[in-house]
Amino acid sequence: MKDFTVTGMSCAACQARVEKAVSSLDGVTSCTVSLLTNSMRVDGTASTQEIIKTVKKAGYRAKEKGNGKGNKTPVSENLLNDDETPILKKRLILSAVFLIILMYITMGHNMWGWPVPEFLMHNHLGLALIELLVASAVMVINQRFFVNGFRALFSGAPNMDTLVSLGSSVSFVWSTYMLLKMCYMVKLGSDNMALMDIYHNELYFESAAMIPTIITVGKLLEAISKGKTTNALKSLIKLSPKQAILLRDGKEIAVDIEEVKPGDIFTVKPGDIIPVDGSVIEGASAVDESALTGESIPVNKNAGDRISAATINISGYLICKAILVGEDTTLGQIIRMVSDAASTKAPIARVADKVSRVFVPGVMAISVLVLIGWLLYGATLSFALARAISVLVISCPCALGLATPVAVMVGNGIGAKNGILIKTGEAIETIGKIDTVVLDKTGTITEGKPHVTDIIPFGTIIEKELLEKAFALENHSEHPLGKAIVSEAINRGLSALPVEEFKVHPGSGLEAICQGHKVFGGNREFAQNNALPDNNAFTLGEKLSNEGKTPVFFAEEGKIIGLIAVADRVKESSAGAVESLKKLCLKIVMLTGDNEITAKHIGNEVGISDVIANVLPDQKESEIRFLQKSGKVAMVGDGINDAPALTRSDVGIAIGAGTDVAIDSAQIVLVNSDPADIAASVRLGRRTLRNVRQNLFWAFFYNLICIPLAAGLFGLAMNPMFAAAAMSLSSLTVCLNALRLNLVDIRK
Repeated sequence: MKDFTVTGMSCAACQARVEKAVSSLDGVTSCTVSLLTNSMRVDGTASTQEIIKTVKKAGYRAKEKGNGKGNKTPVSENLLNDDETPILKKRLILSAVFLIILMYITMGHNMWGWPVPEFLMHNHLGLALIELLVASAVMVINQRFFVNGFRALFSGAPNMDTLVSLGSSVSFVWSTYMLLKMCYMVKLGSDNMALMDIYHNELYFESAAMIPTIITVGKLLEAISKGKTTNALKSLIKLSPKQAILLRDGKEIAVDIEEVKPGDIFTVKPGDIIPVDGSVIEGASAVDESALTGESIPVNKNAGDRISAATINISGYLICKAILVGEDTTLGQIIRMVSDAASTKAPIARVADKVSRVFVPGVMAISVLVLIGWLLYGATLSFALARAISVLVISCPCALGLATPVAVMVGNGIGAKNGILIKTGEAIETIGKIDTVVLDKTGTITEGKPHVTDIIPFGTIIEKELLEKAFALENHSEHPLGKAIVSEAINRGLSALPVEEFKVHPGSGLEAICQGHKVFGGNREFAQNNALPDNNAFTLGEKLSNEGKTPVFFAEEGKIIGLIAVADRVKESSAGAVESLKKLCLKIVMLTGDNEITAKHIGNEVGISDVIANVLPDQKESEIRFLQKSGKVAMVGDGINDAPALTRSDVGIAIGAGTDVAIDSAQIVLVNSDPADIAASVRLGRRTLRNVRQNLFWAFFYNLICIPLAAGLFGLAMNPMFAAAAMSLSSLTVCLNALRLNLVDIRK
C-alpha cells in the first residue's frame, strides 16, 4: 500500500479521473482518492514512478508521502488547507467585472440606449469586436473549466462540464464567425443597416460569457463546502495533546507528544488531558471521557484500568503506562476513520449527470445529421450550418445545469429560516432518499447533562435536610454528578452549609464535617465501606440503576441517611420527533455507548424499540456500515465519538449544541438542537428532490419541442437568436418552479 499527496484537484470529476487513470495501470488492485485530504491510497505492485507519471498525464500532480510511523497523526493539517476557494473567488470577481461591461453594451446600450464613447456610436463592427474581446477574457479566466469539459468529451465520458463548455464555446464560435462575416461585408461596401441586422440578431457573446460565470459561482460554493468539511479533521487533530509528563528517575519531565513511546511511564494531574492510551499503575480518579464516548458522566479509574488520549482527568493524581501512541490511539483511529470514510464514500449520482451521458452525444449526433440532411436536401452550406448550430444552441444546458442548484438553493434558504443548516447540495438530496435514521442517545435524544431526578431520604430526615447536607458536601466538588446536585439545591433556593475537613476520595466519594457531624457521599462501594449496611437503600439504588439513573448515597455518622439519583433527562420533544419519523415510514435506531439497561429504558420512553448499546466510536461506524446494506442511512449525533459515524453515513446530522467536531463532520446542522427538526429535514429533502425532478422535466420538455424546430423539420428556419430565447425561457421556467418551494411548510 502506498500513500500519495495529490494536488490540483477541484471537484468530484477530478477525483474520478485520477482514480480511473491510476486504476487502469498494470499491477494496481485498488485506488482511492480523497478530495477531503488531497490524498490517494494505492494497493498493488505498480511502481511509484509509474503512478506519479500517470497522475501527471491526467493533468494533476502527485508526491509520495513518507512512511508515517510512530505517533504521527494519520492526516497532516497542512494538507487540509483550502487553496481552491481563494482562486475561484478571484475568477468570479474578474469574470463578473468583464460580464458587467459586456451586458452594459449588449443590453444597456443596444436595448436602452445607454451612452458609449463617441467613436463607438453606430459602430457595430467596433462594438462587436469589444464584445469578442470581453467574452474572450471571461473564457480565458475560466479556461480550466473548459479544459476539464473538453477533456471529458475527448476521453469518451462527457459530463455536465462538457455540456456547459460546449454551449459556451458554440455561442462564441458562431458569434466570431458572424463577426468575420461583418468584416467581409465592410470590405464589400455593405450598408450599415445590413451590419446592424447581423449585430443585433446573430451575436451571442454575452451567452458565451454568462455560462462560465454562472458555473464558476457553483464551483465556488462546492469549494467552500469542501473547506468546511475539512474542519472536522482539523478539529480532531487540534484535540490531540501536544505534551506529556514522563516520569524518569523519579523526576517529572515535560516532553513533546511525539517523543512518547509504548512502555513509558507518565503522570496526569487533576484537570490535565491524558496524552496517550495507557493503563493506570497507581492512583484513582474520575475521568471525563465525553470527548470520545459522548457520555457526560465521568468514569472511575483505578489501578489496572485503561485510559484514552484526549480524555480529561478530573480529580485524582494518576501514574500511568503508555500502551498506544500517536495514530494508534483511540483518537488517532477516529481521525483515520473520518478521513477514510470521507475518501471512500460514493458520490451521489445526480440525475442530470446520468442523462448528460446520453444527452450530449445525442445532441451532437442530431446536429451532425441536421447538417448532412440539409446539404443532401440541396440547401446551402450557410443555411445547413445555421440549422446545425441552432440545434446545439437550443440544447444549451443552462436549464439542465440549473435544474438541481436552483432547487437546492431555495431549499437551503428554507432550511436556514427554520434553523436547519444544510452544507451541501448532496446532503439535501440524500436526506430526501434515506430509509433509516440512527439517533445517538446523549445530547440528541437526551439533554446531554446530568440532572437530579430523585431525592429519597431515610429515617427521620426530610428531603430538604438531605439536599442541604448533600449541597454542603458537593459544593466543594468538581464532579458533574456533584454539580447536578448543587444546581438542584440552588434552584430550590437553598444555601450551602459550612463544612470542615473536606476530603476527596478520587473515583469513590467525599467526606467532611458538617454541623459537627461527619458526612459521607459517594457510590455504593463507598457507602458500604463508610456506613452500616442498609439493604433497603442498596436495593433501591439498584432499582434506580435499572432505570438508567446514577444513585449517590449519603451517610451521616456511619448511617445512610438517603440517596439522590442523577440522570441525563430526555428532551421534551424527543418522543414527538420519533413519532414524526415513524409517520415518514423511516426505520429508527438508537445507537449509544451507554450501558444496555439505560439505553433500553430511554428507548422505551421515547418509543424506539431498535436499540444498540455499549458501542465504541469505531463500532458506531461499523454499525452504520452494516445498516447501509439495507438502504440509505442518516446519522444524528453531537459528540466527537459520533464523527466517524456521521462521516460514514449517507448524510450526517449534527445537533447544534454539540461539539465542533460533530458539527464539522455532519452535512446538516440542527441549530436549535431540537430532534423535531430531523423530520423537518427529511420533509425538506423530499420536497426539494421532487422539485429537482420537475425542473429536469421542464428542461428536457423545451429541448424535445424546440430541437425539431431548430432543425427546421416543420418548415421553420429558426435562427440561433430564437434558439437562445427558447433556452432562456426554459431556464426561467426552472427558476420559477424552484421558487414554489417557498410555499412548503416543512413542519407539516
